[in-house]
Amino acid sequence: MKAFILGLLGVAIMAGIARAEEMDAMWGESTVKLRAENAERGELFDEGNYAMFIHWGLYSQLANQVDGKTYYGIGEWIMDPKMADIPAEEYKRLAGTFNPTDFDAKAIAQLAKDAGMKYIVITAKHHDGFAMYHSKACDFNIVDSTPWKTDPMKELSAACREAGLGFGFYYSHSQDWTFPGGRKGPTEDENGKPATFDDYFTKKCLPQVEELTTQYGPIELIWFDTPGGMPKERVQQLVDIVRKNQPKALVSGRAGHNLGDYQTLGDMEVPHHNVEGMWESVDTTNDSWAYAWYDQRWKTPKQILHRLVSCVGRGGTYMLNIGPTDTGAVPERAARSLRDAGEWIRRNPQVVYGTDASPWQHAMPWGDVTVRGDRIFLSVFDWPESGKLFLPGLKTEIDSAHLLVNGKPVAINHESVGDWKIFKVPHVAPERLVSVIEIDLVGSPEVDPTFGIDPNNGTEILAEFATATGAKIVKHRWMEKFGEWVCVYPATRWEAGGKAVWEVDVLTPGDYDVRLTYSGEGRLVWGVDVVGGEHIQNQQNASHNYQEFPIGWLNFPAPGKYKVAVSCLEGNIESSRLKSIRLIPLEAYEETSRRVATLSR
Repeated sequence: MKAFILGLLGVAIMAGIARAEEMDAMWGESTVKLRAENAERGELFDEGNYAMFIHWGLYSQLANQVDGKTYYGIGEWIMDPKMADIPAEEYKRLAGTFNPTDFDAKAIAQLAKDAGMKYIVITAKHHDGFAMYHSKACDFNIVDSTPWKTDPMKELSAACREAGLGFGFYYSHSQDWTFPGGRKGPTEDENGKPATFDDYFTKKCLPQVEELTTQYGPIELIWFDTPGGMPKERVQQLVDIVRKNQPKALVSGRAGHNLGDYQTLGDMEVPHHNVEGMWESVDTTNDSWAYAWYDQRWKTPKQILHRLVSCVGRGGTYMLNIGPTDTGAVPERAARSLRDAGEWIRRNPQVVYGTDASPWQHAMPWGDVTVRGDRIFLSVFDWPESGKLFLPGLKTEIDSAHLLVNGKPVAINHESVGDWKIFKVPHVAPERLVSVIEIDLVGSPEVDPTFGIDPNNGTEILAEFATATGAKIVKHRWMEKFGEWVCVYPATRWEAGGKAVWEVDVLTPGDYDVRLTYSGEGRLVWGVDVVGGEHIQNQQNASHNYQEFPIGWLNFPAPGKYKVAVSCLEGNIESSRLKSIRLIPLEAYEETSRRVATLSR
């Protein structure tokens, strides 16, 4: 197979050179080589699609361990009563031993650039109230209160400008746990007098935002957070300061009162539907935003790329966090994953930068789709060993299709069966992480977004894409550990006769193995129907967490579109939560079973 791929490369080498030059001309100055100083307002956000978040502060020194006890969760909240419950004055004394001599601004900027990111946003002040820059408004800052006596924000802003990256600040504008009057902060000042939110706002918040927007050069973005009960007029004052001092800067949606420039989704949330307008997903390289000594659950390069392409495919921007240690060093495992993912982006920039959302409005079983004009890019995370890749619902005629091998285009054949496009591909993926098929269309992509049941491995369809009657699609969000969020949209609150219904497109008729992922209590009876056709039902156990359970086989007698309905029939139906249905062609199911049996011998 390697010889086959090398042969294809040899045949395509001249075409590859011409194609690479064409790509350089198309993507070069507008996206790949876009420098921050040349960008218009919001251009790095809207066109770059990928950024670095940094959570770093006094909390990094504790690394989730206080008095020998480890607290599991997001480290920047270590002061909170739900974590270590550290009194403000005790926490402030930590500054006397904070000495991050390993901090290297140029190395961090280079890491972001190597990762393929277009700007950096760093915590200037988190909820703990400690300023990670030299603030004249409050001496609880990294220059006046630590032995290091250095302003890392000046170094990092300069390093970003030198590297051609945008630069921005995170600022907790409502919560301040150590300054009198800040939300969740001391209620009395140093003289024992009652302190109000206005005291905090006028004495600290307002002047610090003024400092950040005037002393660090051009700012790409100000990322306010947790507005809580902050009055709209106070938020407006902060936005006005940003507009006055940094007219090219964006304001995050978490400023509050709909005064931001774009929407920020929930922490660690990557959407499954396309989202209208400008938006971002914020995520982290492991489980905690700030450095936690125990947290070695790092995202792999492939996971990073999957979440990045998913965000871009849904129409948004992905901002991925690192948490430097107490010394200021970036954990090597995080850096390694970022660089490996960045090397893939360097070879495939057109997939990520300056692209639009997938017209299918959802992911595919094998990966996802991004679009630029009349060209679409298939990012294939799960490579089909069958030698065929199936793309359902594409109505627009294909002009040409190329598999990108080491960044070089190799022509591949395809055929059409109705609106299904079937691409003949090598049996072995040409890329270690993600393989890309680039398709030129004769016009803008017109698609039918109906979920196609993939003939290779089947298709999982989330409940949030269903039409529910006698049941509700709700947001179910919870924390695995403190601050580690998970979000799904299950069908729940079932009533007698309730149904969740999806439309599906079947290319290969026959029997399909049906599996449901759900949570609940006790044993539940589920029914699954091809509307107007076969009905099956089965009883399975349930768990408090979501697990996949087999229900049985269901038959689709001919190619075409069908409606599939799921009902919760018996048991504690009201509290059961259906996350998804998976339909697997029997042939693929049997092949998977054979592989599992072989591996278990």
